[in-house]
Amino acid sequence: MIRALWTAASGMDTQQTNMDVIAHNLANVNTVGFKKSRADFQDILYQTTKIAGTATAPGFEVPTGIQVGLGSRVTAVQKIFTTGDIHQTGNDLDLAIEGPGFFQVSMPDGETAYTRSGAFKRDSTGRMVTSDGYPLFPEIVIPENATQISISKSGTVEVFLDGENTPTEIGTIELTRFSNPSGLRALGNNLLAETLTSGAPAADIPGENGLGVLAQGFLEGSNVNIMEEMVNMIAGQRAYEINSKSIKTADEMLQITNNLA
Repeated sequence: MIRALWTAASGMDTQQTNMDVIAHNLANVNTVGFKKSRADFQDILYQTTKIAGTATAPGFEVPTGIQVGLGSRVTAVQKIFTTGDIHQTGNDLDLAIEGPGFFQVSMPDGETAYTRSGAFKRDSTGRMVTSDGYPLFPEIVIPENATQISISKSGTVEVFLDGENTPTEIGTIELTRFSNPSGLRALGNNLLAETLTSGAPAADIPGENGLGVLAQGFLEGSNVNIMEEMVNMIAGQRAYEINSKSIKTADEMLQITNNLA
């Protein structure tokens, strides 16, 4: 009976983590470029009191044996990189990636981070930067006298300078991809970092080698589906409740046993 208490407790702990993941998804339903997460579970240790195949007599054996599981645990929280809804903003520096790929961002420590959020701005020097001021890599600097900015699907950045009728190319925005994007480490602030399991980044111009293309004046929204998360929340809540009832029932059975003494 004590075993049932700890088994049910592990189930409650698992569902608590599940609810934490769902809550984080819902909290970021309006975060640009956000990718939802999913908790993966597995059963844990089994206590074996009879081994399947044990001989009971010459020519006879136990067909199934006896194994009792000891609960569940969370084995992974995986990011799902499906594309979110793309909506128009009309802002020249808003970029959406139509397909696979990540923008590259230079961090203050010299490392490179990666993001799906294309809500870029200009800093005081004209560089294209994130909302936290981290510059795009390779660096794109927009001249102060630029009157119009044009970014092609393949990442070519052109500007019309004041008094000129022909565009001037000032650089190319590159994208990068990973063999296992789910292995990237979340840094917060819409940023991801390379890990050993993500594989090395492979940078190229948009539209090449399986990378998506850019859409200027658009942003990719979160890929969180509110209805799906609500259904998952209800299912998780019911699973939590039924595990708590298992604890209550096991406790009542222990009480009955104690009263027999």
